[in-house]
Amino acid sequence: MIETADQIFVILQHWIVGFAPAGVRWILAALFSVIAILGAFGGLFAVTTILERKGLGRIQNRLGPNRVGPFGILQPIADAVKSLTKEDVVPYAADKVVHFLAPVVLVLGAFSVYAVLPVGRNMVLANLDAGVLFFFAVGSVMELSVFMAGWSSRNKYSLLGAMRAISQMISYEVPLILSSITVIMAAGSLSTVAIIEKQAGYTGILPHWYVFTPWGFAGFVLFMIAATAESNRSPFDLPEGESEIIAGYYIEYSGFKFALFFLGEYLGMFAISGMGITLFLGGWGAPLSFLAWVPSYLWFFAKLLAMIAVFIWIRGTLPRLRMDQLLNFAWKFMLPMALINLVTAGLWHFLPQGGLRWLVCILMVVVPYVLLGRGLMQGQRLEKRVYQFAE
Repeated sequence: MIETADQIFVILQHWIVGFAPAGVRWILAALFSVIAILGAFGGLFAVTTILERKGLGRIQNRLGPNRVGPFGILQPIADAVKSLTKEDVVPYAADKVVHFLAPVVLVLGAFSVYAVLPVGRNMVLANLDAGVLFFFAVGSVMELSVFMAGWSSRNKYSLLGAMRAISQMISYEVPLILSSITVIMAAGSLSTVAIIEKQAGYTGILPHWYVFTPWGFAGFVLFMIAATAESNRSPFDLPEGESEIIAGYYIEYSGFKFALFFLGEYLGMFAISGMGITLFLGGWGAPLSFLAWVPSYLWFFAKLLAMIAVFIWIRGTLPRLRMDQLLNFAWKFMLPMALINLVTAGLWHFLPQGGLRWLVCILMVVVPYVLLGRGLMQGQRLEKRVYQFAE
């Protein structure tokens, strides 16, 4: 019974595909998986928008959406109708073909990365040997779409927002990938399915997740900070800083095209969170051994919702950084820490098990963190004094 509940969607897919002729079964199987991904994460997008607006309202001591439906829960439907019916305004001087393709490329790239994310046991669209590589390679298409949007609009604010977005995304993509390499080194595979299998099993009631090692915890923190920047989430939402460049690279978009950008950003946040779950939090594995009877896909989405809650909390509490602070943090703190963490992961592998390994690896993580953080803060204070002197 437990196994049936866990594999209910796999069984349903095999049952539906079984009625089709043998030559087209693989097409129907792929179509079934694609529809499931579109439905699950499209629905999660609608749920997240209302949860975020309600959560931010609670943090800021206001009501949030409360007019459409009971307690405002139908607000996503109203937003969808509004986006579909609003006028689509395209600047006269814009490159209309590129202007149209930019949001389409963003959404297609965002949906494509879900092909290698296992959302449950035996529930992955494509079990590629280089799944992690595929994820980051296809994810880089989003940077191209951002540039397409900024350049094609023929607007200085739009172009400036695109350049800021690309510089931010490239800067934080380096520590994002380096922090992932530590897991690839430990697992010995680029397959997302194999990485989850390496984290299977329990010591007592605790799982063998990589986050429970010194290098894994540091890598997870670096990964999620970089993921926040890659998703253009506060406090790293400089590309759309309305107080400086109005709305960033999509200032000239309206109606459904703007909604596609909105959708693409949320899908990117879900995808990068899902990869963080896969790499460091055991994927769809249960957090405690006696809870392993719960269907695997429920654990994946429970972890994903917890990460979304953290993103909302951060957005409602932290102020936006300046552009120089954002880039300094990436190159002077995140990158050195990611490189040091690579060395720490290697030492963890070669040192004999015991207290010495834990002590050495914890020191390798903590000491550089203190030194680099202190140096970065001193640099910021020095820059502040220089600005005050210049004024």
